[in-house]
Amino acid sequence: MHLVFDVNETLLDTRALDPLFLRWFDSEAARPEWFLTLQERWMTTNLIGRFEPFSSLAKSALRQLGAKHGVAITADDEQALVDGILSMPAHGDVTAALTTLRDQGHTLTALTNSALKAAHQQLEHAGLEGYFDAILSVESVERYKPAPEPYRHAAAHWSVETHEMAMIAAHGWDLIGAHAAGMRTGFVARPGKAMDPALEDVPDWRDDDLARLVERIVAA
Repeated sequence: MHLVFDVNETLLDTRALDPLFLRWFDSEAARPEWFLTLQERWMTTNLIGRFEPFSSLAKSALRQLGAKHGVAITADDEQALVDGILSMPAHGDVTAALTTLRDQGHTLTALTNSALKAAHQQLEHAGLEGYFDAILSVESVERYKPAPEPYRHAAAHWSVETHEMAMIAAHGWDLIGAHAAGMRTGFVARPGKAMDPALEDVPDWRDDDLARLVERIVAA
């Protein structure tokens, strides 16, 4: 089975960045606010057709948040954020889930909005790189998820159709995009994440534990 995984927040725990945002903004709530601002930035690049590197957008979102809250963001702060993104740990349920899937012989692909070099660094630091048969980045198609091109790129990499793949993510927007591109979808409810319960087609599976989620997907 072809299983495709989002990386940031789905596999890697962005709460590791909280000390930085607590230092800068005196509030851990600033971290999810920054991530939402970052999402807004990459959605905008998709809409206007002007691709920018993920790290540039991450820094821009931090500066924007600083301007909003009256906090001066320095170049050192921007670098600290990038370094933090590259060194986030895996969620506690990830290793067991990926080990089971690898032992069962499934094809595992990471598909991320991060740059390819950064994705390799992130997964290597978290001890996850060796579990994946392919690590793919949206920079190959210069369109961020949830645009259809990244999901089609993942399918093309393996010379399969999108309906032969299942996308697993902690983001509703990611799964809605994957579904629109033809993939089956699995939602892992990370802390602070939810999907509209009224949606009928997305996701196909949901759980708050990745190991249980993938077990259900494989069984289906």
